[in-house]
Amino acid sequence: MTPEEQIAELMRELPAPPVGWIEAAKELPTVRRELDTILERIERDERFRELVVADLEATLRAEGVEPTPVVVAHLRRHIAP
Repeated sequence: MTPEEQIAELMRELPAPPVGWIEAAKELPTVRRELDTILERIERDERFRELVVADLEATLRAEGVEPTPVVVAHLRRHIAP
């Protein structure tokens, strides 16, 4: 048996990933695009940046983005002075 076949065999024995992980993986490309759009807007729109700095979570909700801890932490790293 080749190493690739051994790996495939071992992978078949693993339990299925939790449904939440699968759903999160499906949403990841969309969330990344939304975050990129928000970051670009923060850079070019001073008023929007002020809103984000004043209340990031509320601004995200207003933009239709769920302010999950990961999203908030990611944006805070990019808006920190």
